[in-house]
Formats: sequence, structure tokens, C-alpha cells
Amino acid sequence: MDKGYKKLRTRFAPSPTGSIHIGSLRTALFSYALAKSAKGDFILRIEDTDKKREVEGSREEIKNHLMDFGLVWDEFYIQSERKEKGLYKKAADELVKKGFAFYCSCKARNAKEEGYSKQLRDPCREKDITKGAVKLKVPEDQTVKYRDYVLDKEIEWNTKDVADTTLLKSDGFPTYHLAVVVDDNAMKITHALRGYDWLPSTPIHLLLYKYLDIDRPEIGHLTDILDPDGGKLSKRKGSVTVNEFLKQGYLREALLNFVMLLGWAPKDNREFFTLEEFVSVFGKDGLQKSNPMFNRNKLLWMNSQYIKESKNENLKTKIYKFYDGKYEKDLVGKITPLVKERMKLLSDYESLAGFFTEKPKVDKKLFGENWQDHLKNAFVVLESIDDWELSKINDCLMELVQDKDYKTGKFFMDLRIAITGNKVTPPINESLVILGKEETLERLQSLIS
Repeated sequence: MDKGYKKLRTRFAPSPTGSIHIGSLRTALFSYALAKSAKGDFILRIEDTDKKREVEGSREEIKNHLMDFGLVWDEFYIQSERKEKGLYKKAADELVKKGFAFYCSCKARNAKEEGYSKQLRDPCREKDITKGAVKLKVPEDQTVKYRDYVLDKEIEWNTKDVADTTLLKSDGFPTYHLAVVVDDNAMKITHALRGYDWLPSTPIHLLLYKYLDIDRPEIGHLTDILDPDGGKLSKRKGSVTVNEFLKQGYLREALLNFVMLLGWAPKDNREFFTLEEFVSVFGKDGLQKSNPMFNRNKLLWMNSQYIKESKNENLKTKIYKFYDGKYEKDLVGKITPLVKERMKLLSDYESLAGFFTEKPKVDKKLFGENWQDHLKNAFVVLESIDDWELSKINDCLMELVQDKDYKTGKFFMDLRIAITGNKVTPPINESLVILGKEETLERLQSLIS
């Protein structure tokens, strides 16, 4: 904004190398909110120049997830398509011509070593080579610095600690370092938010902005998301991708709401936000400088609250889709109001309601001492009911309990176990209505005989 741009523009620039990480979802969300809170533009840019690491289908998966979460982009770009236009080679040629970069014929190093190996100065930098990969010629003993937009502090490096880094590979594809600088400038990005692990690459980018004589955007590094067991959130400690959480039965709106609070805090300590509400109150001042903890118990609790507050019709559809149509949709609709208060995940539906579609195996050790008498008389009473509806079942069973002087809780617990195979289930009389008279009597009869 302060560099002459007409409006605030942010971008989310993932690589299509697999399922989208929770940290990436947060970067996309914060970038989207920053732009939309200022009525600006949100750009999606697929950074697919590392073809060896690309996973088939990842590009579409990223787009689908963003759409499903409501993070709709205003513009869309694919770096490999931009590469064909010669944009990155043109920038690399300019750097070589100005003496800020050089050709290197050395064998490519491992990506993890690139830019940060012990050998910071490339032996080709002083040779007269006219083809190969293009590398940045890092100056000696200079200070490069910038003020981080998120961390709100000045960060600096001495170039003696910065390696000569590959900008354009010998196959003509740019590395992240060159592509991100060229593209952010071309797309007029005003604010670039990214993960904290990208901070070490910043001095390379600062040099490129200077050498290409272009304005840099405000750069902000979001905090690391920590695991409660220690260290950064990682695969070896549990789920870290959006797909994994969705497969477990988390709702998208709950997951997005939880991610909102990982490194951002509202002024009033509010916890529940729709995307629109979040955008309306989002601001730089709420971005935290301390690393947030990924509290899985908190996420599970938040998901349970979203399930409880869901409209029955919407929840029915979510459950039906979660199980890929395994259960008949109308039946799911009848059961949903009975189980939603007990559900924490969509995947809880099967354990709570599986008895409706599959006759349970009953462990007789679960019954009380008078279970046979309870079930025999319950069978007689239920068999006599012609109008199989809730009020009739309630009245007849309660009349039986009073006539026989049964303990109400023990009688209904035995009935619950006989019908469902479990002690914890949806309300039993309501379940009998859905299950139907014939199936109810058949289950009781099989235990009595």
C-alpha cells in the first residue's frame, strides 16, 4: 500500500507436493483475511517448478480445499506456465549481465543443502562459464535487513553467512528464490505471509529485490505451530494434513475456526467465528509473536460444539457424505437428532447408531440380575402395541415399570443393552420407534429364548 499500489494484494503460493498441511491452511486463511479485510485481492499461485517433487492430483486438491473452506481467489497462476513465457530466464539473464549472478557447471546439490551448505562460496563464481545453472553471487561482508511485518522487528544478516544460491536450474526452471521474487513483483503483491521456516531464505530475496531494482512487498513470517508433546507439529506425532482431519470426521468449519486461533487472538477472547466474521475483525495487531500450541483436545471439543449447533438437515447430509452413502439417507435423518449431542466427530455416528442397521452381539454379562424378567415383560407389553409411536411406547413401558415395581433405571438399561448391545446409546424409546416393532421384538425374543 505504501509502495504505490492501488490496493492490498496477498497471495497463497503452495507447491503441489502432497496433501495440504494445517500450517499451509493457516497461511492461506491469514493471507485471505488480510486482503479481504482491506477489500483487496487474494491470489492463488501454484509453485510447481520442482517437477521431481510434484504429486499427481495435488494441484486440483489444493484448489478444491480452498474452495470448500471458502477461501476463493481473485486470480490464479501456475509457475510452470509462466516459465514458458521466459519471465524467469529474463530475470536471471539480467542478473548475470549486471554481475550479480554467474553460471555454474557443478553437479546439483541436495535441495536441503542448497544455500546452506558449509561451502558458501561456489567455485564457479570466478570462472568464465557461459552456460549451466545460474547462481546468485552473494557479496562479501554486507548487511541485509528488513522489518518483519508479523514479528514487528528488524531482522538482519551478514552476507558472509549467506550462500551463493541457485536461481535458475540448468533445465531452465527457476528455484523458489528467483520465482517468488519475480512473481510477487509481477503480480503486484503488497503483503507476503509465509511460514517461519522460510525466514533463512529472506536475505537471498532481499538481495534479489535490490539487484533487480524492484520494490519488495511487506514480508511477514507466521509463528511455528507447536505440538503439545514438544517441537513443531509433525507427521510422526499425529495428523497434520487437512485430509487426515477430514477423514477422522472433523467438520471443515470447525477445523477452519480452530486454525483461526493458531497465532491470532481477538481482542475480546471470542472463540467462535464464521469466515465472514473472522475477516471483519482480522487485523495485523491480532497476529501473535509467540508460537501457538496445537491442542488436539481443544479441536475435538470445538468440533463437538459445531456438531451440536448444526441443523439436523445439514448434519444428516454431512454424515451421509462422510460414509459415502453407506447408510440410507432418510434413516440417517431420523437418527441424527438422537445422536448429535453425543457426537464429537462424524465418525462417531457408526459407533452410536450402528445397531440400527446391524443386529448387535449382546454380552449378557452387561445385564442386571433381573434382566430376563425385565425383557420377558417388555416383550409382552411391546407386542401388544398396535400404534407404534413414541408416546404409546413411553406410556406402556412406564406403566409396566410401576405395575411390577421395577427400578426404572435398571429396567431401561437392560432394555437398552438388549436392543443395542451397549450401555451408552441414543435415547432407547426413540430408538425403538426408528428400529420398528418387528425388529425390536425379534431382538428381545432372541435373548429371552
